[in-house]
Amino acid sequence: MGLLDLFVAASMPVLKVLLVTGLGLILALDRIDLLGDDARKHLNNIVFFVFSPALVSSNLAKTITYESMKKLWFMPFNILITFIIGSILGWAVLQITRPSQHLRGLVVGCCAAGNLGNMLLIIIPAVCKEKGSPFGDPGICHTYGMGYASLSMAVGAIYLWSYVYNIVRISSSKSTKEVEINDPPASRSSREGSISQLGTSTESLLPSKVPPEQLGLPSTRFDHKTQQAHLGTKLKQYMENLSKKINLKTLLAPSTTGAIAGFIVGLVPQIRKLMIGDVAPLRVIENSAILLGDGAIPLLTLIMGGNLLKGLTGSGIQKSLLVGIIVVRYIILPLIGIVAVKGAIRLGLVQHDPLYQFVLLLQFALPPAMNIGTITQLFGAGESECSVIMLWAYALASISLTLWTTFFMWLVA
Repeated sequence: MGLLDLFVAASMPVLKVLLVTGLGLILALDRIDLLGDDARKHLNNIVFFVFSPALVSSNLAKTITYESMKKLWFMPFNILITFIIGSILGWAVLQITRPSQHLRGLVVGCCAAGNLGNMLLIIIPAVCKEKGSPFGDPGICHTYGMGYASLSMAVGAIYLWSYVYNIVRISSSKSTKEVEINDPPASRSSREGSISQLGTSTESLLPSKVPPEQLGLPSTRFDHKTQQAHLGTKLKQYMENLSKKINLKTLLAPSTTGAIAGFIVGLVPQIRKLMIGDVAPLRVIENSAILLGDGAIPLLTLIMGGNLLKGLTGSGIQKSLLVGIIVVRYIILPLIGIVAVKGAIRLGLVQHDPLYQFVLLLQFALPPAMNIGTITQLFGAGESECSVIMLWAYALASISLTLWTTFFMWLVA
């Protein structure tokens, strides 16, 4: 297969993404206003809570078996490598550019988290359908490719909401503390005076220190039990604080819940026979999930185009930050990915499936995850800057993804 055929096969899915993204951007313009802020918010909720879980669960249920799990075990580890290396490179970008405190979590998140769900769900089916594709029969390629993409989406969602979410949260909280520290001295002294007065009045209400013996209380008999009670109370408080910080509700995102359901259906033989297949008694459930999931990809792409409209207005973000993020995501990470995946193949950790190897390589070359914009909106830290980053990152992704997809297809063919 010639390099030109591979280039055409690689460019078609990217062009499709650009066309649908451009349509979403046009529909979000003020003159048309079919994808305004409210419309995008409602559509995003429908995709997030309904379409994406249906897409992930239906594709995983069809492809996940005990045999396939032996082949797919390396993918979560591969995604973890992208997050770790991306975070290290993001920290290097911070040291060079020295951005404001509220942007530090955003920069690290954009370098660490790629669009492991939406882009793969769009690119892989389009690549499979192309005549010049090196992945064999389009139907088989589509079935297994969507399974790989769904697993990537589910694992990426877990890492994103457990790691990047907390990175942005910590960064935004530190910037808030800096603002409080930089308050005028007069306001600080007034607050400190009121606190000291409150402490003095509180102390006057407390009884003076009296030895336990004079109160008729044993001094040491219950010390051990009291210490245990205090220890139990502190442990309970620590667990409560930890659960608030981890935020299990965001960690168990709907797509993650859909992945769990897909794993259960695929791995439990009794349930699989009931729901999967043309003669399964409950196949209507699977067919309904597939029907809902098919609507996720076009809606996600339209919403992505509408969200990029904010980036056109600009925000005064440092150009060095943009350059640093783009260099990390489109040059350094893909090169490291080639070394990591080829090393895993040589060590026997990855089987010789060209499509699977292609997905592993592509996970290193994707643009930043769109959900980072949602996270910045939750904490109100760097929303406009995030829009500019996404605009440039996805505009340049048309060139970068085409070139890297062509090279990866040549590499695994």
